[in-house]
Amino acid sequence: MDEIKVFDAEYRFMELVWKHSPVKSSKLVELAHKELGWKKSTTYTVIRRLCDRGIIENKDAMVNALVEREQVLRAESEEHISKYYGGSLKLFFSTFLKREKLSADEINELKKIIEECEADK
Repeated sequence: MDEIKVFDAEYRFMELVWKHSPVKSSKLVELAHKELGWKKSTTYTVIRRLCDRGIIENKDAMVNALVEREQVLRAESEEHISKYYGGSLKLFFSTFLKREKLSADEINELKKIIEECEADK
């Protein structure tokens, strides 16, 4: 899959799919109505659109996620950094860290993540 794009309302719907997958489409209609206030037609429209883009599959009225949450989050993060920070991860972090006060534990956790990334290279 080249590009993963899930819009805001679709992402909220995908949270239901990820949580319950595999799930009957009729159950998703119930969940979407309860959790999102959607009508049946809206839910089936979103199912069709996500199927068309290869995000989910709807086979024999059973919906299954084809893309993991982490893949969507990564794609959205990359798009955001590209759009607003010229693709510069360094600029993104420096901008974020100037506003956000991190605890010592959070700083240590971020250092650990960076060290793990270095070890994987």
